[in-house]
Amino acid sequence: MSTDTITAPRTRWAAIIWGVVLAAIAGAALWVLADDDRRAALADGVGTLTPATILTVVLLSAGALLLVGGAAGLVRRGQRRRTEGVAAFAPDAAEAPVAHTAE
Repeated sequence: MSTDTITAPRTRWAAIIWGVVLAAIAGAALWVLADDDRRAALADGVGTLTPATILTVVLLSAGALLLVGGAAGLVRRGQRRRTEGVAAFAPDAAEAPVAHTAE
């Protein structure tokens, strides 16, 4: 007979955060592409971009991705810290009662 404790599976918050971000990007793309006027406005806007504007958009996009990655890392760190805190209050294997079987 085993005295091991069973823990609940962890929620993968990074996957949830990235999934929400990517779903929002896909939703925005579908919203722009669904209407002819919005497509034409996007084509006109892209056609008039200057190199400085392109660099700004690239840097802002990279910053947004780093921000989301950092948020996911903070959530993961908090989840690990909370899990370690719960494990600190659990009895150690040495202190746990041992199940004896009849021999």
